[in-house]
Amino acid sequence: MPAMRRTCSTCHNGVEQDGESAGKTDFQEMFPGAAGKTEVESGHVAKKKALIAGATGVVGRNLLKHLVEIGGWDIVALSRRRPDVTGPYEHIAVDLMDPANCKAQLGALSDVTHIFFAAYVEKPDLTDWVNSNVTMLRNLVETIEPVAGGLQHIHAMHGTKWYGSHLGPFKTPARENDTRHMPPNFYYDQWDYLVEQQKGKDWTCSSARPHAISGFAVGNPMNLTMVISVYAAISKELGMPLCHPGTAGNYSALYQCTDSGLLARAMVWMATTPACANEAFNITNGDLIRWENTWPKIADYFGMEAGPRRQINLAKYMADKGPVWERIVAKHGLQPIPYQQIVSWPYGDHVFTPGYDIISDTGKARRFGFHESIDTEDMFFRLWDQFREAKIIPA
Repeated sequence: MPAMRRTCSTCHNGVEQDGESAGKTDFQEMFPGAAGKTEVESGHVAKKKALIAGATGVVGRNLLKHLVEIGGWDIVALSRRRPDVTGPYEHIAVDLMDPANCKAQLGALSDVTHIFFAAYVEKPDLTDWVNSNVTMLRNLVETIEPVAGGLQHIHAMHGTKWYGSHLGPFKTPARENDTRHMPPNFYYDQWDYLVEQQKGKDWTCSSARPHAISGFAVGNPMNLTMVISVYAAISKELGMPLCHPGTAGNYSALYQCTDSGLLARAMVWMATTPACANEAFNITNGDLIRWENTWPKIADYFGMEAGPRRQINLAKYMADKGPVWERIVAKHGLQPIPYQQIVSWPYGDHVFTPGYDIISDTGKARRFGFHESIDTEDMFFRLWDQFREAKIIPA
């Protein structure tokens, strides 16, 4: 049979169909039995080798942990420092911004079958932001692709900024085929690069679009659960109630989150399910919250009174609280993680400022076969229980 061309419905203005054909691609029309099945479910269990870029971040770390736990994968973790995850995997320190360093460190990885790209660099200038994040992806792909003849899939981690959620009110619920906003947005450039690079190749690509990823990773403070728990600990230490720090609109708007464990499982599902070839998927917990309903429960969890909503700029008001956090660490015998590495207050402002709904339609993922969901409030409490047990936050 001649090689089959796989098209990217989410990148060429493809429109999802309704009714019986909803969620089907050209791939599924040719091989209907493959739809929604992973390699294991379809009886094909080949040796897989994952290359995880950004393995110390909240996405990469929890993906690494998941692959170690499920087994069946050889794993290479890429990051400047070794991840704090135990298990059988190889760690390589590499500078993804440097093509020469990439080739020197990674050029011998000829048996890689799956690339999971979760690396990210923050830049204040938008042009530099786009160029830097695209450069890292390009350097990695153009190092591995020429030597890895068995490359099967490349997964890129994106998010709801694809829909302009960071710019102001946007169409909700957001669907994967919604019109792009005015660039720059490095998600677009990364995806367009993969689509172009993939033409005529045997490997495929996919992308997850989560929101407010929640989990833990040392030195990766852009994490909602850490923002809330550290803010609560400092408020409690100062004898204050737990006041929602955002806008009035934010307090009552609908909001969504993504558990890092659920996201890891979804990433592996996309990378190993033939029906997901060249597709993007919204991945969230599957429910919605309003802070006005959830915040009192959070205060109760931390043994605090829920105070009145009081908007503050977290980046400014929490900047001088390092000594308070150090006092908390000493008092409760917590891990001595530097204040600057445990929480990102600008990220907190990003979460608690918007006064509009943040909602993604996750129906496409369900139609393609991913049905997992998590109660967001339960997720918060479960993660904080884990953080307490690990001596990250006080009990």
